[in-house]
Amino acid sequence: MKHILTVCLVLMSVSLIAQKSAELGILLGASTYDGDLSPENSAFDIDQYRPAFAFFYRYNANRFLGIKASFAYGEITADDAHSNIEAKQQRNLNFHSNILELGLTGELNLLGFAPGRAGSRFSPYLFGGVSFFRFNPRTEYQGQTVDLQPLGTEGQGIDGFDDPYSLTQIAIPFGGGIKYAITDRINIGLEVGFRKTFTDYLDDVSGVYVDYNTLSTNNGKLAADLSNRTGEFFGTEPVDVPGGTPRGNPNKDDWFFIGGFTLSYTIFSQSQNGLSGHGGKYKGQGKGFGCPKF
Repeated sequence: MKHILTVCLVLMSVSLIAQKSAELGILLGASTYDGDLSPENSAFDIDQYRPAFAFFYRYNANRFLGIKASFAYGEITADDAHSNIEAKQQRNLNFHSNILELGLTGELNLLGFAPGRAGSRFSPYLFGGVSFFRFNPRTEYQGQTVDLQPLGTEGQGIDGFDDPYSLTQIAIPFGGGIKYAITDRINIGLEVGFRKTFTDYLDDVSGVYVDYNTLSTNNGKLAADLSNRTGEFFGTEPVDVPGGTPRGNPNKDDWFFIGGFTLSYTIFSQSQNGLSGHGGKYKGQGKGFGCPKF
């Protein structure tokens, strides 16, 4: 009988965590980035932040583990004019880019989360996974918006230089947040997400200046003008910057960040003991696990 009671306790503990549910939701917040053009206090610079949103589907395999598929949109931007360093101001580069991201992440609910269970309506959580994203750095020049990647502003495409960088990349998203079920169906939360990328060209800046004449001859005058904008800062003709002079830091890849408030709707919930199609309170419908009566 002792062994039977032990088995019952194990089965009961399993049933407590085997609460499945699925949600559809949105995130509304902001995006920013960290890279070669970021000002020194970029985390606190309001000009760095732009609106962002995401749609997601979250499947909670149990109270502690979940999987989320998401589509996110954000914008990133930076301008040397916001730097406190004179050399960066004189570099005079700027960019902006839209970000489109498809992501798949796993979530760990640290306290356990099950909207229909008392005591499991709130939990902080951690997440991590993989994503694919699309970006396209642009700048404003003489009243026009110009795509930077096709120009090859650091000599991309010229013999002896790198190939043009891809505008579709992989990232490692990770971060955390908190979530709270205000009803059996409606959940709210707050999330902060970091994206580790494997490119240094979110801002079209990475390596060194290319000789102005070499760049102008091979990639065009526009490429040369937008590679070296120091002359604009001083209001003169292009300033001669020797080829090989550092333009960015090639030893550090760029990052971007998306965070905000979340709102989700539980479209189904299921306990080990049965299905509650209305996001119910897991009252134990169906056969489930049970213990013998003595």
